[in-house]
Amino acid sequence: MGKLGVPLGRRQLLDAADLLSFRKGEHVRIHEFLGAHLRVVEGVEGACFAVWAPHARRVHLAGDFNRWEGRRHPMHRREEAGVWELFVPGVAEGARYRYEILTARRDPVEKCDPVGFAMESWSGSTSVVVDLRRHVWGDAAWMERRAEDQVPSAPMSIYEVHLGSWRRRGDPGGWLSYRELAATLLPYAKDLGFTHLEMLPVTEHPFDGSWGYQPIGYFAPTSRFGAPDDFRHFVDAAHQMGLGVILDWVPAHFPRDPHGLALFDGTHLYEHADPRRGEHPDWETAIFDYGRPEVASFLTSSALFWLEEYHVDGLRVDAVASMLYLDYSRAPGEWVPNIRGGRENLEAVDFLQRLNDTLHAEHPGALRIAEESTVWPGVSRPAGEGGLGFDLKWNMGWMNDTLRFFQLPFAERAAHHETITFSIMYAFGERYVLPLSHDEVVHLKRSLLGKMPGVEAERFAGLRSLYGYMWAHPGRKLLFMGGEIGALREWDHDGELDWTLPTLPLHHGLQRLVRDLNELYGVEPALHERDDSADGFEWLDVHDSRGSVLSFVRRASDPGELVVVVANLSARDQPAYELQLPTGGRYRVLLNTDSRRYGGRGRVAANDIQAVEVEGRGADAPCRAEVFVPALSVLWLKPAG
Repeated sequence: MGKLGVPLGRRQLLDAADLLSFRKGEHVRIHEFLGAHLRVVEGVEGACFAVWAPHARRVHLAGDFNRWEGRRHPMHRREEAGVWELFVPGVAEGARYRYEILTARRDPVEKCDPVGFAMESWSGSTSVVVDLRRHVWGDAAWMERRAEDQVPSAPMSIYEVHLGSWRRRGDPGGWLSYRELAATLLPYAKDLGFTHLEMLPVTEHPFDGSWGYQPIGYFAPTSRFGAPDDFRHFVDAAHQMGLGVILDWVPAHFPRDPHGLALFDGTHLYEHADPRRGEHPDWETAIFDYGRPEVASFLTSSALFWLEEYHVDGLRVDAVASMLYLDYSRAPGEWVPNIRGGRENLEAVDFLQRLNDTLHAEHPGALRIAEESTVWPGVSRPAGEGGLGFDLKWNMGWMNDTLRFFQLPFAERAAHHETITFSIMYAFGERYVLPLSHDEVVHLKRSLLGKMPGVEAERFAGLRSLYGYMWAHPGRKLLFMGGEIGALREWDHDGELDWTLPTLPLHHGLQRLVRDLNELYGVEPALHERDDSADGFEWLDVHDSRGSVLSFVRRASDPGELVVVVANLSARDQPAYELQLPTGGRYRVLLNTDSRRYGGRGRVAANDIQAVEVEGRGADAPCRAEVFVPALSVLWLKPAG
């Protein structure tokens, strides 16, 4: 009789304590009992299925194991949490399934599993039973030292990637698999000296054009590139190669595809019922009801799931600003104030604080990064001190001001000098990442190279100087794929990068520069050790607006470790620029973005190394030297010896 699924199917499968904790919003690993799990029950092999649908009249399980006739497998309701459960004997890994839900209005809907670990197709409604216990990890050494390697004083240079368009197979539209990407993308990023790889969301999403930012499967890596264990292989290989993996994660909104979370059991279950709080005007998506305890458990469990089951090293939380403000992208009258009469989404704030506290407590070595575009205070301050509890925040102000300045015609830069210097006014208020991300090279914004003014040589020199300035500026670094080779076109998610470009001298030189920047950034403690402290930065000359030249010094904890940075952002050479220096003695050129090695004219020294004579004025007094600073170039100088 067990094979018919009757006696076994009607027994209570889920622990009552788990269900109560879920209902209270206190359970942070609902994936341990919701979804589909291979089990042996009373000696019978099969799978346990469980789904939250408290307002459903009935829920049936349909799959290839019952010829998609859901009436053959009615699920049983657990009243204490509105969860439906069923054990089906004989179901094995690879079985496909979905839920047939009869709503309170007697409308039948078909849904994929919200806690499903895989989907058969990214565009369909079919979930897949998988065994997540099979992969044998080989990254123990990485995981043991991760907390030490990801401390705030460590260098962090991130290569942001969209897996579907970094490179493709020869056949039209052919995506590389996770395993193929492990063999190609990972050594490429490692060779360029990046410390981390950040992926646009790989959580399952039905629409290619969303780039992953409209996810359906919060517990499933997209099937576009392979199976769950293939993605595990990718992360494992990255760790064994010495690369961290950051995953973009989207708790701000979700799409309304009929097989997804929207109106899951015929009611606003996951989304807020009030359209003024539950509908996103920009993206035409649904917004989570952060005040609902079960939704908080769902999202927190998803975050922990990726950290634990896939060993990812951090989550970059997308669109945090849209979560924080009730009036985000809304006109007066289109939003409802909070109970205090303000515009802050208090439920979302509370959720983010509790989420970050949980992630930090469970995995203190994993990173929590916010894409937050406003001046919300304390994004990277601990929740216990009134902050949101993130480790890092994207510095959108730096990005906007920097790109605005570097796009200016050369003749207009003197009048806008404060645009490029203003970022230091707030550089130490948060722990920052400097992002030149995918959002800056789409929607007619042009590629980074395309933003630069002037003729070809000037455009390349301008981009090299942007990178030289960025890598010297306080804050971790993030560069979207294609930026390292000087992509000519905007990013196209349906294509791939133009891999003929690195064979061309100027593009190859830019790629070399990125590699050298990462190397020097990693070995020079002055460039990363005190990123979050004003003690690690000092202006030498911030006022030379006429020459569009700025100079500053970066300092490490060791007083002897410093790097002087001088940037000539005009199109004119400064053949005898009087540069103030922090100490006397000889300086050598660590980096010159105008070097012939990078496609420049090499106007400082034949071998990129030059001793700069300085007349001493005492051990601590400022000194001066005449330095040749080429047009559109950045020099990094270090005391010799």
